[in-house]
Amino acid sequence: MADTYRIAIVGSGPAGLSAAAHAAKLGLSHILLEKTDHLSDTIYKYQKGKHVMATPSQLVLRADIEFDAGKREKILGVWDDQTAAAKVNVRLKSEVKTITGAKGGFTLTLTDKTEIKAENIILAIGTQGNPNLLRCTGADQNHLELQYQLDDPGEYVDEHITVIGAGDAGIENALGLAADLAQGNVVSIINRTADFSRAKGANVKLLMQAADEGRMNVVTDASPNRIEAGHLILDTRDGEARIKCDRIIARMGSAAPRKFIEECGIEFTSADREAFPKLSPQFETTNPGIFVIGALAGYPLIKHCMNQGYDIVEFISGNLDLKPADEPILEGKFANLPIRKSVDGWLDFIRTNVSILNDLSPLQMREFMLDSDVRFYGKNDIIFEKNAPGSSLFCIAQGSVDIPLPDGRSTGIVIPEGSIFGEVGLVSGRRRGSTIRSIAETVVVEIPRNAILKLMASVPGVKRAVTRISTERQLLQMWQSGLQSADLAEVIETAEIKGIRAGEVIFREGEEGRDVYVIRSGSVVVEKSIGGKPVFLSYIPAGNYVGELELFDNGIRKQTVRAAVKSEVIKLEGDAFKRLLEAKPQFFAKAKAAIGEREDLASFIEAKKDSFASVVDMYSSVANFLVDNGVGEATDVLLIDENLCVGCDNCEKACADSHDGISRLDREAGRTFAHLHVPTSCRHCEHPHCMADCPPTAIHRGQDGEVYIDNTCIGCGNCQRNCPYGVIRMEKEPPKKPSLWKWFLFGQGPGPGEPSHEWAYANAGGVEKAKRAVKCDMCSGIEGGPSCVRACPTGAAIRVAPEEFLTVARLQRDDA
Repeated sequence: MADTYRIAIVGSGPAGLSAAAHAAKLGLSHILLEKTDHLSDTIYKYQKGKHVMATPSQLVLRADIEFDAGKREKILGVWDDQTAAAKVNVRLKSEVKTITGAKGGFTLTLTDKTEIKAENIILAIGTQGNPNLLRCTGADQNHLELQYQLDDPGEYVDEHITVIGAGDAGIENALGLAADLAQGNVVSIINRTADFSRAKGANVKLLMQAADEGRMNVVTDASPNRIEAGHLILDTRDGEARIKCDRIIARMGSAAPRKFIEECGIEFTSADREAFPKLSPQFETTNPGIFVIGALAGYPLIKHCMNQGYDIVEFISGNLDLKPADEPILEGKFANLPIRKSVDGWLDFIRTNVSILNDLSPLQMREFMLDSDVRFYGKNDIIFEKNAPGSSLFCIAQGSVDIPLPDGRSTGIVIPEGSIFGEVGLVSGRRRGSTIRSIAETVVVEIPRNAILKLMASVPGVKRAVTRISTERQLLQMWQSGLQSADLAEVIETAEIKGIRAGEVIFREGEEGRDVYVIRSGSVVVEKSIGGKPVFLSYIPAGNYVGELELFDNGIRKQTVRAAVKSEVIKLEGDAFKRLLEAKPQFFAKAKAAIGEREDLASFIEAKKDSFASVVDMYSSVANFLVDNGVGEATDVLLIDENLCVGCDNCEKACADSHDGISRLDREAGRTFAHLHVPTSCRHCEHPHCMADCPPTAIHRGQDGEVYIDNTCIGCGNCQRNCPYGVIRMEKEPPKKPSLWKWFLFGQGPGPGEPSHEWAYANAGGVEKAKRAVKCDMCSGIEGGPSCVRACPTGAAIRVAPEEFLTVARLQRDDA
């Protein structure tokens, strides 16, 4: 009968290798099974020359084999040598097919039918062998080369290569392909969102540097639509984009080999494809005696994996008192709380009490808490004030909070234990919309924006929970009318979040349909076919809804609704929405008033289609022009009426005088249609593209909606690259001009009427000033509002908000 090993370790990646090395050191009988002919296949498959990082830097390494940041080849060489020196019992070319039996008597059957007996099993198999596949039209038709791994960037010459996925693996692949310009490759990387939530900050910095140097094209807010011969067609925020492409390298993450793991008797945290196995704090699965560590446990960082390999062998050998290496860091986070619990006790308490964290494993909770902070507030303590800066999310682990009125009385809006607040910060750097006060002794977890985005990207249950809560809050805030959370329960159950491409039709005139669509982000335009032509009826920004017209008649769509820019909508089942209206008379009356306004405009245009056909055409054309030039995602935009403008440039001069001599607008630049001109000036977008990758978080939204850049700007230029409208410039910072009093007494600075910016640059003292990003800030803090508008002698310059955009087009209609 074959010997029974104390431990069988499956997979020789960093976690499995560390476990085997420690078992060898302790003298435990063990076997390390690796299906390939070499150790650490995950690292082995990294691209040649890849620099491997050793993060998190504050975490102590416990493993018996060394690991420092360095080249892939060096690390693999060290591990091979030290594994041999430690006399680790390695069996290569040994793929495990099945695992049967129970703790103390497991049987591992290999593909060659060899049987291995073991008392305990450590699964350290990772997920890289099960990549997420590219699923778009043409992906399976061999139009071009499609691969899910990059071995040697030097193999490819004179190709147009697109990397899809901007996590660490995707970024590192793209950087490797673009490193040597002599190879002649044209490299693009596609990221689904504007945030690089799955990547390390150092990698994002290198990526943006490569883009700045012209070595790579970085495309954000985009996703593959279809593949054609020699081309990849993308859905972008501005509609479809076609790029030349010979090869696609898809690095879109991976998932656990679920079928094999479940056949081992192991349960998962949920049915989601990207879910992880259920684990105890000691890494034990729901099948006692089988342990999971490494990436399969939700811990992808090498240093974490190696510490787990060490720790699990200690546990199996009987050392149940060993604390994880991150224990001191987490103890420090809980030290100032008045309630005394162990680290494991706190982690379990928070995970159990906070609904969005219920699907996390204890191991994921540890990693999550390393990025977060936990705080205690007494009764009636202010957690943050209205209009305070901040983009983090708060979870209530104990207690509850409310939203007070300025005089301290409660609004009656209570956020209970287990829920979240501050979710607006996940969209952008908006200031806090309300003051939040604790109404009992309260423990909250504050999660930085990047950390919660990363968590939402990697744990589907977290994304679902956050989306549900934020959807409910958005509907309550939008509809008001005395509605409470309980009133929305049925409607929320039907809610479905849908991404809509720019220009994509949400529903079309003449179709049957009764569903209602809430515009979550972006904006839509409403059109009606009149005289055989699509005529623009209205522009509807985020925070409104469409589709309710058909709830009270035959259910045939009366209008066409399409996305003005890349948008997200919340699809609500029409009958549930109608029942809500009928149950709430105040809400019903408000909705009917909105329906009446839309029908009135449609009726007016229909009635005038013959006698004023040219007017209708002009109205529709002007409205479409405004949407096409950024109005579709703006919250405030500068327009110039060319019929009134005399070209005096007072607007530019006033802007410069209000901003240290640097004008934030270019009157002549931009596009014109009929009498309307859209100059190059910030639109203050609903979801500012400039905020997407600002390393010092220097870009914020002010209390009046203005998007501004503070003094922490480091001049990296990311915001300039990310702005689709060219309204951000990098300018040398001029020295501050002396006061008028100093000019009068000492002759310092420009005198009255002298251009201050010319003096500033002439008196820079020969010192080369660093460049900083400058853009329109709507003259925030300057009495009287935007200087450009106040300085216009003819009233040609106007600033308009979303609800006012169409009045400009209608004026053109009325004038005609």
